[in-house]
Amino acid sequence: MHRPGTPFRPRSRSRAHRWARRPLPALLLTVGVLLPAPAAGATEGPPADEPGAPAAAGEPVPAAPTEPDGPSEHPEPAEESVAPAVPPRGSAYMGIGVLAHDGRHGTPPESRVVQTEGVDVSSHQGNVAWSTLWDSGVRWAYVKATEGTYYKNPYHPQQYNGSYAVGMIRGAYHFATPDTTNGATQADYFVDNGGGWSRDGRTLPGVLDIEWNPYGDACYDKTPAQMVTWIRDFTQRYRHRTGRDPVIYTATNWWVQCTGDSAAFGAVNPLWIARYAAAIGPLPAGWTVQTMWQYTSTGPTVGDHNRFNGALDRVQALATG
Repeated sequence: MHRPGTPFRPRSRSRAHRWARRPLPALLLTVGVLLPAPAAGATEGPPADEPGAPAAAGEPVPAAPTEPDGPSEHPEPAEESVAPAVPPRGSAYMGIGVLAHDGRHGTPPESRVVQTEGVDVSSHQGNVAWSTLWDSGVRWAYVKATEGTYYKNPYHPQQYNGSYAVGMIRGAYHFATPDTTNGATQADYFVDNGGGWSRDGRTLPGVLDIEWNPYGDACYDKTPAQMVTWIRDFTQRYRHRTGRDPVIYTATNWWVQCTGDSAAFGAVNPLWIARYAAAIGPLPAGWTVQTMWQYTSTGPTVGDHNRFNGALDRVQALATG
């Protein structure tokens, strides 16, 4: 959910409302540091884009990075038109399509309503300065754990355990790829690789990140009915494995476009809405209130910042179950 530096492009070493289904815009398909897609079942380890990291069997060895050493934030959209380039599997993050599809329309004003600040991170942020975030008032965090059934965030241990160590309430999220395997299979992969839940009062239920496809068709080549079935399979399997209903992270426009604005999940699954604007706007069908709001991709320390709809005791209540 943050914004790395500049978009990647080959160069020498010098740097609610129904939409028609359409391919993902070219602006979305640029990523600051492209992580090669790990092979299925890849284990935790150094990020694949670091010099000296081995490529997966049968995959080409990635070119030497042209960015400075260290992980970068998510890219801002390019000012000029760029040739479409599909990022490698595994490089997606929360909100990867929000800016390109919904745009940025300001930030929320100060409010008398009590809200609790949070962040979300992925491998793009590398080793996060959790104490800096804590000192700035951030009290909860979500960390990317998995994508599809082929990728595990190599920075997950530092991010997941580091946020906990400074006192935050934290959880994990899964970037869904409904075009690769079914929902239940991906829920199992998520739970088995960092997406579980424990009743310790400081572990939030897992999140299903379901949004625009950065690798192809916006709706993953699924009809609205097929997408609803896929989401139901994931959420029910996660509930079976952990005893908790997962949070659903999405954007209203994607939900309308790709599920037909289904109201099937609002009564059970907490909603994490993505909208970079002064106000949230209309919510997807079935939800009358959001639990969390991702309101910017350009926050301090790390880009993606969020507001929990309530005081810290409500965050604790969600963690406790």
